[in-house]
Amino acid sequence: MSSIITANDGRDIMPGANAPENREYNMFIGPNHPGIEGNFALKLVVEGDTIVRAKTEAGFLHRGFEKLMEERLFIQNIAIVARICVPDPDPNEENYARAIETIANIEVPRRAQFIRVLVLELSRIGSHLFTFGGHAGTIGLYTLPNWSISDRDRVLELFEELTGGRVYHIYNMPGGVRRDLPSGFKQRVLDVMSYIEERLPEYDDIFFNNKILLNRAQGIGVLPKDKALEWGATGPDLRGAGFAHDVRKDDPYEVYGELEFEVPTGEASDAYSRLMVRRREIEQSISIVRQVLDKMPEGPVWNKQPNPLKWRVPAGDAYVRTESSKGEYAYYMVSDGGIRPYRVHVRGASVTHGVHILEHMLTGARIEDASQIMFSMDACPPEVDR
Repeated sequence: MSSIITANDGRDIMPGANAPENREYNMFIGPNHPGIEGNFALKLVVEGDTIVRAKTEAGFLHRGFEKLMEERLFIQNIAIVARICVPDPDPNEENYARAIETIANIEVPRRAQFIRVLVLELSRIGSHLFTFGGHAGTIGLYTLPNWSISDRDRVLELFEELTGGRVYHIYNMPGGVRRDLPSGFKQRVLDVMSYIEERLPEYDDIFFNNKILLNRAQGIGVLPKDKALEWGATGPDLRGAGFAHDVRKDDPYEVYGELEFEVPTGEASDAYSRLMVRRREIEQSISIVRQVLDKMPEGPVWNKQPNPLKWRVPAGDAYVRTESSKGEYAYYMVSDGGIRPYRVHVRGASVTHGVHILEHMLTGARIEDASQIMFSMDACPPEVDR
């Protein structure tokens, strides 16, 4: 963190020099800060302890995915899209595969649809656990990140067993999934779900009911309810403002329409409300995982497609969307009948949450709250410059 004094006429004055009575500071937070998932920086103009103006900088970590996809075969892009949101990569795989399936009219086997939902909910749980640790780190409660990120590792171990990769899975294929569940996997998933469920009351004691968090997060980073929809908020950030919008309910995909779950909401629309929505979503995801494992039918997991190195997807376009841990995620894909996508546009939540809304919310906030407000919006920096 560094700062200089900016005079009213725009001149930079070093601290200690003769400065005008009314002055502003330029303050930089980041780009590597525990309050965000990647290289993300805040450029703040402050008066005293109050933020006057804010500008976000998403950095240069992963960039230009949309153009990269136009230059690669359909099958090659499966390894790229997961990097658009590292903590929750599977909604990108889901959208990419489902866009191709919609254009090419590919039917996905029932068992594969159940497995996809299993993967999406495990990814949601892992992402939320990561978010809890990051938020706690911004206000100095460092026990919680040690706990939650360690518990997240149990979810990553499941992904490693299922897909061979802990973070990037490259598992969803057009027509289904790459391979079936390994022997004994169902019981291991259930064991991890029971473990996390038993840990949540301990999280409550040390974090969610902690007076430090209550004092620091309640009433902080309020997203005005009348602006939440106007500014394009989605996911937990929108649900924390009292709107029960969830793509899994409103526009069901895969087998979500056959499952029972609630859509948690909040009312205060502040940093604490958004955090508690995610806390309650983990309970719902655990319930979904158990239902999926209980109802999953036998059968094939992949509708075999032609040689992927020569595969031509018929000309057409498709718009598909998924409810990720960050909010509504959508892909618009166009095929011209060739072996590569003609165009892929990614519409994620992070441009809205991490740039437009965040810059509004930081104005008028105090310096010490900037990092937790930033993390309460839960953006993925690579998706901003996708």
